[in-house]
Amino acid sequence: MTAGRDPLARLRDAAARRAAAGLRRTARPRPDGLTDLASNDYLGLAGDPRLVAGACAAARAFGTGSTGSRLVTGTTELHAELDRRLAAFTGSAAGLVFSSGFLANLGVVTALAGPGTLVVSDEVNHASIVDACRLSRSRVVIVPHRDAAAVERALAERDEDDALVVTDAVFSVDGDMAPLNALHAAVRAHGALLVVDEAHALGVVGDHGRGAAHAAGLAGEPDVVLTATLSKSLASQGGAVLGAPEVIEALVDTGRSFIFDTGLNPPALGAALAALDVLESDPALPARARDRAARIANIAAGSGLETAAPAAAVVPVFLGEPHAALRAAEICAEHGLRTGCFRPPSVPKGRACLRLTARATLDEADLTRLREALAAVASSTGRSLHA
Repeated sequence: MTAGRDPLARLRDAAARRAAAGLRRTARPRPDGLTDLASNDYLGLAGDPRLVAGACAAARAFGTGSTGSRLVTGTTELHAELDRRLAAFTGSAAGLVFSSGFLANLGVVTALAGPGTLVVSDEVNHASIVDACRLSRSRVVIVPHRDAAAVERALAERDEDDALVVTDAVFSVDGDMAPLNALHAAVRAHGALLVVDEAHALGVVGDHGRGAAHAAGLAGEPDVVLTATLSKSLASQGGAVLGAPEVIEALVDTGRSFIFDTGLNPPALGAALAALDVLESDPALPARARDRAARIANIAAGSGLETAAPAAAVVPVFLGEPHAALRAAEICAEHGLRTGCFRPPSVPKGRACLRLTARATLDEADLTRLREALAAVASSTGRSLHA
């Protein structure tokens, strides 16, 4: 190390470069009074009294913390119940709850892959999948977005005996759906496993919101493994892996992000179980979320902005460069709307966007306000396709 060198200087220089490029980020409390078009609370359950009551009841019965890893003292009756309920809800044979969806993806990919296994991953998969692939010690092939033919070629040409295909079900920014039936046909033909991250599909896609794999008729297939988060439609915290008993057993024995992590806290378990009760009793909720997403996309397109037809609740509005996306988010805030502002590395260069998310509880006044805001965005940024 060079004597007298300031070890933080490079961090300050990098921060200044990010600021100039419009890529600085800030964690700040959500502002009061803004209509939420940014969160993952797709069903509007985050403040639902039924979920609050479930969390409170769990805290009273089991305390606020799980006290240890799930293999030591961190598994309660609620953990076992949620393992079972999530498996039954998605049509899977077995389930295992993790403390986050990120850790569920890390756990399943690293446990099922490894040296001598090929991993095939969509180029726009979530960061948790990207990191899982890097940690897997496998050879990884990145395929073009939603390209099932490229997946099939990678599987057919491999030298490895074993292979894993990993994909988001609904992609977290573009909001489109993976071609799950075509991917399953490829893995079935080549003796591989398909891992599907249902994070943005569970609670929104399919009958009762049972997810994209269930809607595609793949529920319970032994070569399909699902991961999920409890922090989006279920308005709680945590994650899960769902699949064949052999998969769950492998995770319990070898999944490092399961073995060495503290179990999910009881209040989060109680809230998630209550959310499943709500979904089972109100099957119209997922359709309402999808309807609001379609209307948001129509409003964006009607304003002349580039968007995409949503498969679930995520609607992108592409602005191009980071500063344009930042300005668009400011305009929306001026109209009383909180929106997501996604810039590289969350999206490719040139694809900075507003990430709008639908919520089943959005009303006509909210959508009218959005129409006015996006018209102002199109005018201010010069990104209108009508120009």
